[in-house]
Amino acid sequence: MPRAKKQASTRKSKIKIQWYRSTIAAPKAHKELVRSLGLTKLNQIVERPDSDSTRGMVKKVPHLLRIVE
Repeated sequence: MPRAKKQASTRKSKIKIQWYRSTIAAPKAHKELVRSLGLTKLNQIVERPDSDSTRGMVKKVPHLLRIVE
């Protein structure tokens, strides 16, 4: 019996994430989360795959990041 192939994420859309607040007084975990999304400068916008994990990361720090339409 052949194994079923795992399909890649069915969502191929992307979301734009903007870093709009400073992390100066934020906990270290918040700073690492912002950095792990690829954000290096304030007011920078990056495109990431629209997945549950990416949206969860943004949801952890809504006071620092926003999703740009």
